[in-house]
Amino acid sequence: MCGGHGSLYRRDRSETGCAKVEEDLKMPASMKDSTYRIYLDFLETAEKKRRWSIFEDIPWDSLDTSNATETTTQCVEIFCSEELYVPDYSAKGLDMVRSMFGMAWFQTCWAFEESKHGLVFREYLTRSGLRSEAELASLEADVFSRSWKLPYDTPRQMACYGALQEGATYVAYKAQKDKARSAGDKVLEAIFHCVGRDEAAHGGFYRAIIELGLSQDRNGTVADLAHVLSTFKMPGDGLIPDYRQRLRTSGAGIGPRTFLDHVVSPLLTTLEINRSELKQAAKEHPTSSPIQLAAQPPTSS
Repeated sequence: MCGGHGSLYRRDRSETGCAKVEEDLKMPASMKDSTYRIYLDFLETAEKKRRWSIFEDIPWDSLDTSNATETTTQCVEIFCSEELYVPDYSAKGLDMVRSMFGMAWFQTCWAFEESKHGLVFREYLTRSGLRSEAELASLEADVFSRSWKLPYDTPRQMACYGALQEGATYVAYKAQKDKARSAGDKVLEAIFHCVGRDEAAHGGFYRAIIELGLSQDRNGTVADLAHVLSTFKMPGDGLIPDYRQRLRTSGAGIGPRTFLDHVVSPLLTTLEINRSELKQAAKEHPTSSPIQLAAQPPTSS
């Protein structure tokens, strides 16, 4: 586990490694204040510019599914499925950062915003008649029969994961928004505009947290990012049955090249991290291997 300036980035485990006996989540005052300010900036922008209503900002009166295809339906359904794991995402994420004010309050805000994503997809499926209430109830029962688990052990690693996952989701939603606009589907265009804007904002928060980590412990933060890059997969991968196949057949996912060009490269540019630095981190921490990036099958959430 990488050390750092304060245990925002560290979980302390017993010497045997069998169980976590103590988790010291105290932060230096400077980092605590910085995280708080990052969250305030995020919240101010959300309150002033980004809030949207399922009831007022989606033009439901324009709903016309006469040209809707099963492919489109499956696309929305798999997005809905992945968003329905919000209870797991939020509960387990909040438990990890509960004593870090800025991080914890972001997590609660994030949960509210993400809860609307699953809800608006569900409303689209039922209002359009593309899925019945019985079919949605079956979908929900299947989703809730399995639990999502945190893919990484520390808040810093989860911030790295969040930046990548939110970025990939934004790119996937933007592609669907563009498709809807081309097809003249005002409802889906509005839905993907609203949820995509949220994903972009969430990714921005995580990038700011990574930048804070770099300022305090650059080597450890780069090593964490390299590790996450080499092991990255979307939340539904391994959780939702036939996840990758369904993404391919529905057109909901994005390919590895798109992930590299539109998610990874912009993130590294923003963070001012180059590949040689990532490779060095991989050498120093053998579990990290950014060379494996091209094999990753990112999708959406």
